[in-house]
Amino acid sequence: MSALANDPAPAPLLRRPTKQARSRGDRPFAVWNYAGFTLFAILCAYPFWYLVVNSISANDLSAAGDIRLFPQGFHLTNYTQVLGLDGLTAAAGVSIARTVLGTAATVLASAFLGFMFTQERMWKRSLWYRLVIITMYFNAGLIPVYVTIKTMGLTNSFWVYILPAVVQPFNVILVKTYIESLPRSLQEAAEVDGASTLRIFFSVILPNTTPILATVAIFSAVAQWNSFQDTLLYITDQKLYSLQYLLYMFINQASSLAQAAQNAQGNLGIIASAATSQTATSIRMTVAVIVVLPIVFIYPLFQRYFVKGIMLGAVKG
Repeated sequence: MSALANDPAPAPLLRRPTKQARSRGDRPFAVWNYAGFTLFAILCAYPFWYLVVNSISANDLSAAGDIRLFPQGFHLTNYTQVLGLDGLTAAAGVSIARTVLGTAATVLASAFLGFMFTQERMWKRSLWYRLVIITMYFNAGLIPVYVTIKTMGLTNSFWVYILPAVVQPFNVILVKTYIESLPRSLQEAAEVDGASTLRIFFSVILPNTTPILATVAIFSAVAQWNSFQDTLLYITDQKLYSLQYLLYMFINQASSLAQAAQNAQGNLGIIASAATSQTATSIRMTVAVIVVLPIVFIYPLFQRYFVKGIMLGAVKG
């Protein structure tokens, strides 16, 4: 009993603050935070929602500017007529092909260059890296670039969509920074086992850089899908028109296309009402939705990789 009495009293356990005590001061901030981001999300989504509701509403009301939040006179005639325009299917095939091939080439080139720029044994590594990065700040200009493209025989060629966009300095920086955050022991273990540089790249680096490569893939795919200026500058063969360029032409010729669609309805013996007859506004709204819709569906699939890749590649650990 005396021994127990002489023992020092155990230190009181630290009690964790209750959820209510911890959240009492944070609750107002959380409310304002969620409210602010919700409002911001609504402001970002409203322009696309405006396009959609105007493209499926009565065309006469849309042209008059009477559609704001909800569709009126719902119909899908605009989409059936726009998708039936000449050359649209072939242009969609060109855009899909350039997006898939261009994205794959850009991702592979960015990964390999980013990997090589982390290798100290690479000959003149700093020089080549600086030469790549300097292109982010300086370029020759439109005319020299056009002359170069023409000299290389890429005008009126499908490869003009792929080759000039293979190396993107910003993507190379992202991949290089991400690879530098990986444990060096991974590569050293492969080198001890006698793996070559290419074997290390394909067997060690690529499997461990999925998040940043998915991020690069998003950047490249969106740029390839939305691009139309290269078609405008380098392509005169209508078989190589991209979807974006064709829809760009449709938007510029919206009035004439609307008149042609109305004439086609009349020639087919269809009585076109004011609600479904094409207008310049309906053409523009429908074309804009068709342009944006594929990216809207694809982007959420890569969202988790995008956030992870940017965060991990931004800090060198």
